[in-house]
Amino acid sequence: MAINLQKGQRENINAPKFTIGLGWDTNSSTTGSSYDLDASVFILGDNRKILSDSHFVFYNNLKSPDESVIHTGDNLTGDGDGDDEQVKIDLTKINPAVKEICIVVTIHDAVARKQNFGQVRNSFIRIVDDSNNTEMVKYELEEDFSIETAVEFGRIYNKDGQWKFEAIGAGMKGGLEDYLNKYN
Repeated sequence: MAINLQKGQRENINAPKFTIGLGWDTNSSTTGSSYDLDASVFILGDNRKILSDSHFVFYNNLKSPDESVIHTGDNLTGDGDGDDEQVKIDLTKINPAVKEICIVVTIHDAVARKQNFGQVRNSFIRIVDDSNNTEMVKYELEEDFSIETAVEFGRIYNKDGQWKFEAIGAGMKGGLEDYLNKYN
């Protein structure tokens, strides 16, 4: 049975291979434009900076150099139930220099489309053990982000040789470029 986390809670990850599932629903909206939410992964070293440009995994770079992090592709609408985007993690392949994996979701072209996370509902991040398809942890984003256009959902980090997940839920008024500046 999955552990439902609250913002700031941490939980050990005891599976070497797992899938990060991200999901959301959008309001049937007043903006006149469809919503395109994008999951991105920042693979960081000790200094909390991206190891290299190819350690930024997103819709235009679907794999890390060691193939320990693989984005399964961009969902342009978020329609349907379940995970809208997924990222596969294989800790047996991960570069030893990696200390943290941050998972961020941004709204593509949010300013031009007049969209923000206040118009997004039922957002979640979950981690599923690939060996038995069991959901280990889930974090449902319940905050009201009325001006934010990007949210750091969570992070996976290595502390004393043990990988853990932390539910972050921190919003930012900005986009992918702002996170690139933060982690570069």
